[in-house]
Amino acid sequence: MLLSLMSKLVPAVVSVACFSLSAAQLPLQKPSTAAANVQLLTPLFKIAGLNRSRQVRLYLPPDYALSNKRYPVLYMHDGQNVFDAATAFAGEWGVDESLNQLAADGWLQLIVVAVDNGAEHRMTEYSGWDHPRYGSGEGEWYIRFITDTLKPYIDQHYRTLPEPAQTGIMGSSMGGLISHYAIFNQAGVFGKAGIFSPSYWYADAVFQQTDINVLPTNSRLSMLVGEKEGRDMVSNMQKMASLLRQQGFATSSLSVKTVAGAEHNEAFWRSEFSDAILFLFNPAAFYLRQR
Repeated sequence: MLLSLMSKLVPAVVSVACFSLSAAQLPLQKPSTAAANVQLLTPLFKIAGLNRSRQVRLYLPPDYALSNKRYPVLYMHDGQNVFDAATAFAGEWGVDESLNQLAADGWLQLIVVAVDNGAEHRMTEYSGWDHPRYGSGEGEWYIRFITDTLKPYIDQHYRTLPEPAQTGIMGSSMGGLISHYAIFNQAGVFGKAGIFSPSYWYADAVFQQTDINVLPTNSRLSMLVGEKEGRDMVSNMQKMASLLRQQGFATSSLSVKTVAGAEHNEAFWRSEFSDAILFLFNPAAFYLRQR
């Protein structure tokens, strides 16, 4: 009887042990850090011309449901990294926390529309130019998706200020490159751009495009780079800043910031977001905060 009992217990113990081992090997799901005023838009949005769909995340100001006001809008890339540590690849920007604090302080309220990146398509979607290693640029289709599909939807369904002076675009790394591309190709849509750690190394043609296409005088640019980012990041930023100043950009509408010790990561971009967004959308508040 003892042997019979043992024969029944051993498989059960082994089964439990195997189950526990499998559970331990599963990656732990990080808790969501997105604020209550962040939502996922459904269904997924289709990108015409690329036969792809994309998740879009929406941040509404804290008082949106309590007012009839209209708000400026910021479009951002790499949406997985914008609001939520649970979906971020290497840390989040904390845009929701930063904007909630700016709203509480009375500095700024705006809507943020964040588009998730396309994973293996990220490099090509975030470039308007071809690359010998990464392939044909698909940035034109991606920006057309924002201007022709996503922005009309947002303007129709939410209380926005739709004019260029109230519409910005922002991103980092390849997202910085495509933000630069967007404002210089769609100045009739975007009047402001946050260009963080831009991958100008990806395409020298970005300098030619900038030289040819002069932005309207009321455009605003906030540009950022860290000294420890490597790969000619600082020298390329200086080259671009020089080109923009030659076009007549004044300090009042062009912010170019190089941060000592800063590296190429979300922690850096998060730390600079509030100042950059105020420079773009509320310059008076930006200068008050600098005192």
